[in-house]
Amino acid sequence: MDNREARDNVASSLAAHSTTSFVRDRITWLGYFGLAFYAFLQATLGPIMPFLRAELDLNYTIAALHLSAFAVGMIAAGMSADLLAARLGRKWVFWGGAAGAMAGMIALTFGESPVMTIAAALAGGWIGSYMLVMIQAILSDHHGANRAIPLTESNVMAMLFAACAPLVVSATQQVGLGWRWTYGVGLLMFITLALVFGHAPIPENAPHDAAKSTQERAAIGKNAKLPRLFWYSFVVIFLSVSMEWTIGFWGADFLERAVGLERGTAVGLMTVYFFAMLLGRFAGSRLTRSADVSRLLVMACVLVLIGFPLFWLSPIPALNLIGLFVTGLGIANLFPLTLSVASGAAAKVAPMLANRASARVAFGAGAAILITPQISGAVADQIGISGAFAITGVIAVVTMGIVILANREAGR
Repeated sequence: MDNREARDNVASSLAAHSTTSFVRDRITWLGYFGLAFYAFLQATLGPIMPFLRAELDLNYTIAALHLSAFAVGMIAAGMSADLLAARLGRKWVFWGGAAGAMAGMIALTFGESPVMTIAAALAGGWIGSYMLVMIQAILSDHHGANRAIPLTESNVMAMLFAACAPLVVSATQQVGLGWRWTYGVGLLMFITLALVFGHAPIPENAPHDAAKSTQERAAIGKNAKLPRLFWYSFVVIFLSVSMEWTIGFWGADFLERAVGLERGTAVGLMTVYFFAMLLGRFAGSRLTRSADVSRLLVMACVLVLIGFPLFWLSPIPALNLIGLFVTGLGIANLFPLTLSVASGAAAKVAPMLANRASARVAFGAGAAILITPQISGAVADQIGISGAFAITGVIAVVTMGIVILANREAGR
C-alpha cells in the first residue's frame, strides 16, 4: 500500500467518524455487497446438493459433510483471521478471501468424488470466511458508535442474496445450462465487485487509533483481552446461529413428519421462515436508528419465545406456520444486533481488537452451524423430529437469560 492510499484510508475513516449521523459511503457499500456475495455462495450448498447427490451417488450423511466442511472452514478462519490481517493487512485478506471463496466453489463443480467436493467446500469456507471477518471488522470500525446500523443492513443484503441462491440453481437447471452455472453467476458477481470496488480504500484500524505507531497498535492488540461483555455476546451468537440453522435445516422435515404436510408443500412453506428473517432484519436495520440495541435484543428474544412454542407444539398447521413466521422475525436480529454489541465491547478496550473480535464471532457461528443441527439430527433419529426440537426450545430460553446478563454487564 502506497502513502497516498494510506492517507486516503485515514481520511475516509475520519470523515465517517466526524459526525454522529450515519452515511453509506464507498466502504459501507463494499461491505454490503461483499457480504451479499459471500452469503450467496454459502447458500448455494443446500440447493445444489440433490444434483450432486444424484451425480456422485451420495447418501445423506456424506452429502451433509459438505456443509460441515464449510463450517469447519469458518472455524479455522475465526481462529486465524486476526493474525493474518495483522501480517498482510485487511485489504489483502478481504480480496484474497473473496477470490478464495469463488475458487473453492468453482473447484467443487469439477469434483469427481466426494473427497474432492468436500475438500473444495472446506477451502471455500475457510478462505472465504476471511472476507466475512474483514467485512464485520471494517464496518464496525468505520462507523463506530453507529455500527449497529451497517451490521444489520449488511445482513439484510446477505439474507436477500441468500434467498436468491435456490432460485438461481433452479433457473440454471431448468433452462438446460445445469446447476454448475450457478457459480458462473457467482463469478460474475465477484468480477463486478472487483471492478466497482477494487480501488476502494479499506482502513486498517479505527480512525481514533490511526495516530498510533504500528508498534504501539500491535502491543495494545497483543496485550488487551476481550471483555466479559464480548464473551456474553459470543455465547448469544452461538445460540442464535444454532437456532437459525437448526430451524432452517430441519424445519421442512418437521412440517412434513410432525405437522403432517406433504413433502413438496413443507419444503415450499419454509419460505415463510426465510421471508420472516428478511423482513425482521429490514425492520431491525430501521429500528437501530432510534432504539437501544439492548432493548431490541430483548424484544427479539420475546418474539422467539412466543413464536417457537406455537410452531413446535400447535396441533393446527396454520398456527404452526404463524409460529414459524414469528420465530423467524425474532431470530433474524439476534445475530446482527449481538455482533454490534460484541464489536462495541471490543472497541472500548482497544480498537485493534476489532479483527480479533470479528474472527472469534466467525468461529462461534461456524461452530454453531457445525454442531447443533447435527446433534438435533442425531436426536431425531432416536426420538423423532418433534422431540429433537425440544433442544431448540431450551436454547431459546437460555438465550434470553444470557441476553439479560449481557445487558446488565453493558449497564455497569
